[in-house]
Amino acid sequence: MELKDTKRLPELDWLRVILIFAVFTHHVCMPFNGDSWHIMNNDSSKLLDDIMVYFEQFRLPVLFFIAGVSSVILLSKITAVKFLKNKSLRLLIPLLVGSILVIPPQSYIENITKMQSYWQEYPALALNLETNHLWFIEYLFVFFLLAIPLNKLFSSSLGASIIHFLQKLSKYSIGLYLLVILLIVIKIYFSITFQFEGKTIENLSSSLFYLFFFIAGMLFIRSKVIWRTIFEQRFYNLTLLVFSTILFYLYYYSPDLSEYLSLNIRWSIWWLVCCLVSWSALLTILGYAQLYFEKTPSWISLSNELVYPFYIFHQTIIVVIGYYVITWQAPILLKILSLFSLSFLVTSAICWFIIKPSNFLRFCFGLKSKNNPR
Repeated sequence: MELKDTKRLPELDWLRVILIFAVFTHHVCMPFNGDSWHIMNNDSSKLLDDIMVYFEQFRLPVLFFIAGVSSVILLSKITAVKFLKNKSLRLLIPLLVGSILVIPPQSYIENITKMQSYWQEYPALALNLETNHLWFIEYLFVFFLLAIPLNKLFSSSLGASIIHFLQKLSKYSIGLYLLVILLIVIKIYFSITFQFEGKTIENLSSSLFYLFFFIAGMLFIRSKVIWRTIFEQRFYNLTLLVFSTILFYLYYYSPDLSEYLSLNIRWSIWWLVCCLVSWSALLTILGYAQLYFEKTPSWISLSNELVYPFYIFHQTIIVVIGYYVITWQAPILLKILSLFSLSFLVTSAICWFIIKPSNFLRFCFGLKSKNNPR
């Protein structure tokens, strides 16, 4: 591994916290954007939906990139067997516990008019073992399994050749941005060929899209040259992001083209502009994060510790509290601010006062034991 060291990179610590907070904010706004979600306000905001659809393009891709980076760093410190044990304990157990305890309230609220009391319905809801928003953990586990052979591959002579090619490509201003071509091909091909609904791992158009970012993280972290180039080209990448954003919204607001283009073509153009935003945003965010996030303060370290259970609980808390908030006779903005504040306080309190002090609950929700910081 060629990176400066194997310590945690402060820019990625900051980004992990910021992006999970962005996911939280996104879910707070979901009842008000007019889409179909677990709970929906009677009135909706088209402007809110127009903004949210943009940020959807890069929040999770950057998180998967960070996961790819962390897999290489961890595999440089421990054996593959220990890595597998670590990820099994920290991902599969929280996924199971979350499916049994955290997800059922969401399913109940979503179907509350068709059900009896929660405790009467709970056994059936728990046995469904729905992952819901925890599909992210399911993806991570599969990707971390793949990281073991991929790490061996990238450590071989073939891997060195790939890194060398990427380093040569990065010497050109538009070099790393051109990798978006491969991302576009993957997204369009698998979206058209394997049409699949939902976020399960079998949905190749979704899983391979995110796997691309995970692998990019595994590759980029191996090269000082690439990491430094992303920093040096940050303004150029920002320019490409602005260009990609303009294309994104030009197509988003374009008139009905069904008379001229087939459905597959129209969807392909949509996936293309989405990929342009996703990739250029990743490069831009990584560049500016290196500039502004040079140190990891203690509160970011603590947030990084608790961000995992925060993610597991946040959507259920939003759905339960939101079920009552949307009944208020109040403007949308006031409802959003109220739901944001209440959900953030309750989710944070659960993580701080209930999960953090208990080694048993820390184990259940993927945290290291208080007596075992390693």
